[in-house]
Amino acid sequence: MTKETNDVSSSNSSSPQDSPEMDRNPSPPPEGDDEADEEADAIGDTVYSKHWLFSTLTHLIQVVTEQQSRPDDRSQELSDEHEQELCKVWDMAMDKDVAVFLLEFKAPEILLGVIAKSHSPRLTEICIGILGNMTCFHDTCLSISQNAELGAVLLLLLGDNDPPTLLETCRLLLTCVSQPDVAPLWLERIRQETATLSNLCFIMRSSTNADLLLKVGELVDKLFDEDEELMKTWLTGPPTEGDGDEDTHQDIASSLLEAAVQLRRENPNALEVYFHALQLLTTVDEGLQNLVSDAGCGGEVWNMVCEVMCEDLCQPDDPPLILQEQKGVLAPGLALLSALYSNRRTDFGSALVASLLRILHFYSETQQVLSNAESEHKQTEELRDEEKDTRLQILAEIAAEFLSAVLTNLSMDDVLELLKIDHLNEKIWVSAIRVLLPQYISSVQCVVSTLSKVEPKLADIISRQCSITLETNGTKPG
Repeated sequence: MTKETNDVSSSNSSSPQDSPEMDRNPSPPPEGDDEADEEADAIGDTVYSKHWLFSTLTHLIQVVTEQQSRPDDRSQELSDEHEQELCKVWDMAMDKDVAVFLLEFKAPEILLGVIAKSHSPRLTEICIGILGNMTCFHDTCLSISQNAELGAVLLLLLGDNDPPTLLETCRLLLTCVSQPDVAPLWLERIRQETATLSNLCFIMRSSTNADLLLKVGELVDKLFDEDEELMKTWLTGPPTEGDGDEDTHQDIASSLLEAAVQLRRENPNALEVYFHALQLLTTVDEGLQNLVSDAGCGGEVWNMVCEVMCEDLCQPDDPPLILQEQKGVLAPGLALLSALYSNRRTDFGSALVASLLRILHFYSETQQVLSNAESEHKQTEELRDEEKDTRLQILAEIAAEFLSAVLTNLSMDDVLELLKIDHLNEKIWVSAIRVLLPQYISSVQCVVSTLSKVEPKLADIISRQCSITLETNGTKPG
């Protein structure tokens, strides 16, 4: 399994027979030889020792061999000493020179053999973690990805029952799928390994480990983003081969929903990847129909996302700049709701309309802060971040489009319910309406027209401050 390598710490002294004179003691080595030996033993430009790494991997093989020789197949724990040594290798593998050296030393093959024979969940986790760190670099990732046997074993490990092992496996797979040169190879393997879908669905439905659920969500989201055909296949195919248990037949959409519900209280920021994965489903006909059909979970998705939007995010007592922190969750969540609303015409409720008005108001306020900071030359690094501004703009566009669709369908009773919400003052109405103009003038005219019948003072303020003229007697809006 290992490549023949000279022991750099071995002596290069000549034998007595080779020496012409042996009538005195040998001269001391020249100064600097110790330093030269240390340099020869170092891995690349690091201070890590080749000899120590050889010894550790050799010891690893011995540990697994001893485990196999025992008649008991139950899980076996690593000694503290072995675990500490292997964790050092795990950390070292984050260095590119070490990762390349491990590759040259055939470490992936060694670790594959250890994983296949290991009876210790912790040992398996560490081995996958080492491989995961190695895949952070292009060349080592390419080489590891080309190992078909290793690829097959890693996908099968998604069916393991040890959360740390699952976490490291998902991390490794996500790293590989995120690298363009090797992503097609992994996507093809995942398409061929039908158990991958059922294993991921099972984790999302049953795990309470927030870190694991986040990593699984990131992996599924990345797979959907990279391969639309894979997403369609997973939508139409059963996740498991049935045994009559209804719970084993839940589809990918409901599995994503269950994981999101679990994460909502433990790690709200993790909802971003789940909302985005669900939103990606709505970008294809198969996914949208899966959600909005009578047998689909679109209604449950709508209720859950609405609760997050109305109860957890962008609350009335938050500062407007909260949008910078929450835009990653808000944008896919609102895009998902918008798609469901357009195809299902779900009851939207006054709380959701209030949230949309508040989001656009906060956006308007945030833009004013940014504008003032720029004019006064007091921008911070965060405010100068062009990417963040772009994402904020995308959030505003999604919220405006969604709100315009809802406003068009507001009944007089709906408007009356909105007027009962205390924090929706004139300023919020005006600033939100201004964001909608001029693109959504028709929707604005609809809501102002309804407001004029139940709250004429507010309607007049909006009309004057936003320069809105209602169509009357054939007169076009000004």
